[in-house]
Amino acid sequence: MNKVNLKEYTRQTVRQYLQDLKGHQAKNLYDFVIDEIEMGIILEVLDFTEGNQTQAASILGITRTTLRNKIRKHKV
Repeated sequence: MNKVNLKEYTRQTVRQYLQDLKGHQAKNLYDFVIDEIEMGIILEVLDFTEGNQTQAASILGITRTTLRNKIRKHKV
């Protein structure tokens, strides 16, 4: 299995995003990136646990209530 350096991958992705703006103003980039990453992690862990929210919350290190709130927030 190939190891992914998440920090470097994130830097490359943000760099590409900023270049793709082609002079347009970036706004709320931090919130945008955090929301995208959070949604990706939640979806992947829910797939891994076959939708078991209790197990997913445990893997994520959050309560099931927090997970459910994030699911609602992201309309997953």
